[in-house]
Amino acid sequence: MSHAAVRGVISVGSAALLAATLSGPAPARSGQAENDDRTYDHILLLSVDGMHQYDLRWYVGHHPGSALASLLHHGTEFTKARTPFPSDSFPGMVGQVTGGNPRTTGIYYDVTYNHRFLDPTASPSAVPTRADCDAASPGAHVTFDESIDKNPDRLDAGQGLGRLPAGILQMTKSPQTLIDPTTLPIDPLSCTRVYPHQYLKVNTVFEVARRHDLRTAWSDKHPAYEILNGPSGTGVQDLFTPEVASIASKQGETWTDVNWLTQRYDGFKVHAVLNQIAGYDHSGTTHVGTPAIFGMNFQSVSTAEKLPTSGGHVGGYLDHGTTPGPVLRSALHYVDSALASMISALRRTGHYDDTAIILSAKHGQAPMERSALTRIDDSTLISQLNAAWAATHPEAVQPLVAASLNDDGMLLWFSNGDRTSNADAFATSFLLRYDGNGTGNDGSAKATDINADPKPYAAAGLTTVKAGAAAAHFLDTPTKRARARVPDVIGIVQHGVVFTDKTKKIAEHGGNDPQDRHVPLVVSAPGLERTVRSSMTKTTQIAPTILRLLGLNPSALKAVRIEGTATLPVDR
Repeated sequence: MSHAAVRGVISVGSAALLAATLSGPAPARSGQAENDDRTYDHILLLSVDGMHQYDLRWYVGHHPGSALASLLHHGTEFTKARTPFPSDSFPGMVGQVTGGNPRTTGIYYDVTYNHRFLDPTASPSAVPTRADCDAASPGAHVTFDESIDKNPDRLDAGQGLGRLPAGILQMTKSPQTLIDPTTLPIDPLSCTRVYPHQYLKVNTVFEVARRHDLRTAWSDKHPAYEILNGPSGTGVQDLFTPEVASIASKQGETWTDVNWLTQRYDGFKVHAVLNQIAGYDHSGTTHVGTPAIFGMNFQSVSTAEKLPTSGGHVGGYLDHGTTPGPVLRSALHYVDSALASMISALRRTGHYDDTAIILSAKHGQAPMERSALTRIDDSTLISQLNAAWAATHPEAVQPLVAASLNDDGMLLWFSNGDRTSNADAFATSFLLRYDGNGTGNDGSAKATDINADPKPYAAAGLTTVKAGAAAAHFLDTPTKRARARVPDVIGIVQHGVVFTDKTKKIAEHGGNDPQDRHVPLVVSAPGLERTVRSSMTKTTQIAPTILRLLGLNPSALKAVRIEGTATLPVDR
């Protein structure tokens, strides 16, 4: 295929994508010894969000001739890989490219709270004045999701491109320009807005590569993923971030509301990667050379696990969580066909022999068993916690909970004046004594099962509540009060609990459930031996391994030095 042939937008039904096939593994480069010193010119990192290690084994077992199976034929499969906690997309992706957990990176979730910063609303201006900063009280919502886009309803996040979605490949490679600065928190010392990359405490593999004059690229789901640029702000030269939460249809559906739309959305990023393999930037218009580090995240598997139905078919899993349903099978097929197209492109362009592919996931998803699902209305639950605190503490001038983030885990931040051991004990007792009959008729938060029928629950759907010093210890932070970003309360859910007042979700991530954190991890390349390792590994080990495979020093990563993150034991 010529370079020009990869410039048009790839749709989910593209014959070129779906019909891509694989041949046997290519030999090692001439004169290159197959040993622990072997390095590669390119690392293609793929994050299949929502994918479990179980899904990989199921798919390969049922499709032994697939592209996913081919990765295992000449690579190392780590069968007990775990993501960081919380198992959110932000700390999951940041961990893969820094080598650090949230205690080191400072990234606990995409939407959090900071007790030291000033709220975005402290100033109406993009550039706060010193008077604004001096007048504001500390305590800020730190929101790094689609809500900070200039226009979150548009696929281009407000860039103003024409002919969307067909023209989306012309989206800027500098998504920081698509962020509305008035939505960003304010650092009271400098009295400046804080962009996502400035909030990250450690450097990334992209920054290390740039220091060695290597080219970098990445594709992800929100402009907020400019966080991957690292503190320098310049780590990723070609960062393509079409907005996944934008409006995708005339009916007002987003790209995640219907799985075939999600697959089409992922196709834009697949096309960007194919352009980069061919030596162009993501748009396919400028020849810049194939990046040393590049790749993308897939959303298709994640939405297929979350949606109750899509296109008239059942979402999630069947047979007590042991068999992917039709929507999930379609999503897995899509990812496999996209991988096949990338491998074929590497062969056509002569990059197959000098490229290592790393496949993993930012997070898994729970529950897999439909019968385990318990949806609990967390907004009512948190409102009642605040009301109970106010009733017993009339001196309180703010709600106890300043911010909460609850998916299938619970993270709470208290108002600054209430960060006391008394508040810790109060919240813990309240939550663990909070039961509901499911209907809400007893005044408690409503809860429903997979069929949207009322379902009783106990202890607010939690098994454990860690507050104050216990929360800090659980996150491996030195002290709770000294860390402005650390949640004041961490709730570990009972298996199957998802905090939502909606019925369109049947699974979520963000918690500590094994199904949230047990993800695939494969390092594959020509010359690697087929190996299965069952020792416990972490997805944070991807970052130092990327540098090692490129022939760079893993210790160039600050998080690797702090946490002692080991490279993955890959047989080369």
